[in-house]
Amino acid sequence: MEKASEEEERCGRLALALAACTLLAVLLHAALKVALDGVRRRRARASLLVVGAGPVGLAAALVAVRSGKVLKLTLLDARCRAALLGRPQQIALDARSLGFLRALGVDFDNLEGCWRGARFYTKIGVFQEHLLSVLEQSRRQLELDIRLGTKFTDDFVRKIAASEWPKIIVVADGSCGESSSVLGISSDYLVESCNAYGANAALERPDQRQVPTPEIQAHNLYFDLSAYGVDISSSGKESLGLQQAATRPGFHLKIYGTFRNRYMALACPASDSKVVRFLRHTLNSSIMKNIFHQSFNAYKTDIEPRMNDLTRHHLQCSRRLFEIMLSHRKVTAAFIEGDNVVVTIEGEAARMLNFDTGCGVNFGLRGLESSEEFIYRIATAVDQNDIFEALSAKIRHSKQVAEDFRQNGIFATVFE
Repeated sequence: MEKASEEEERCGRLALALAACTLLAVLLHAALKVALDGVRRRRARASLLVVGAGPVGLAAALVAVRSGKVLKLTLLDARCRAALLGRPQQIALDARSLGFLRALGVDFDNLEGCWRGARFYTKIGVFQEHLLSVLEQSRRQLELDIRLGTKFTDDFVRKIAASEWPKIIVVADGSCGESSSVLGISSDYLVESCNAYGANAALERPDQRQVPTPEIQAHNLYFDLSAYGVDISSSGKESLGLQQAATRPGFHLKIYGTFRNRYMALACPASDSKVVRFLRHTLNSSIMKNIFHQSFNAYKTDIEPRMNDLTRHHLQCSRRLFEIMLSHRKVTAAFIEGDNVVVTIEGEAARMLNFDTGCGVNFGLRGLESSEEFIYRIATAVDQNDIFEALSAKIRHSKQVAEDFRQNGIFATVFE
């Protein structure tokens, strides 16, 4: 009995020792796998191609640098450097965009422009030149190849050797770009209403300065259209002409751009009021021109000249109010299996508005907010499942950006 008991005890100790050894081996294997995976993730790098050197394309390139996961970065644009950096149009960057860009190394203290509140106004060419200079300073971190004056075409694609294909392509070549079709990505769009009506106007005055200026906003405007047979007083509301009224909603006006290139955006929430119906369906194109003429003179800055009958013919504007619509691509990210390439589409190449508010760059930058995580996940992907999960997350974010703007974008950029 004693020998049997000793034998059982010895077997028990042996089993415990074997289990402990097995557990230790499993733990060591798991720890080694985690360590090796960590090393692989730290060392993982991907080559990346950005098509388009506009504000969104350049910001996308800076996101790639910041990710630390890009070995080679190539930037293409069909425009030459002079054409790219000589653009005089003004852009307005909001607080959210400023925070995003500062994290990418953009130094607004050394960028020509002006501030008003939490917004920064500068010329688009100046902004692009600064982003290019920040990008060029990253040559020590990765291999950088900037090719301005080079168009992304079928011929360009054919000349890329199989071993040199980028793992990630970011398409940011604007609303008229053809890069997506070159890559075989569907150009189908969803078109949705932003629940508002609007009209735009542009005034060029060559005798004025081409310097950035803060935008001007005026709210709750009413227009006296009784001369055209529209009398809103019959519905119990007094006709106020070009005045502000704090008691009920009206039109919202924004004046923006440089003194030389002045732009105006007029908008109102969607409604079926008599004035809105008239301005949406009138065949008299001079009515909108008169409204913009009066609006500009009423709300312009004190230091710029009024618009008179001699300069009025330089004013170009919408013929009537139109419904503000957002168009966004059904496909904003894709995997090209044969070439093992991931494509993401950003900026106006992905989503466009038929109404200009002067804040379009901010809209494009929203789409880049998930790009750093996307690049990291693609660079460290083990298999196609990892790639598809990263693509799904990027597509969900892109759809959310469009939906958020459709719901709140016009109200945030014009109505507030």
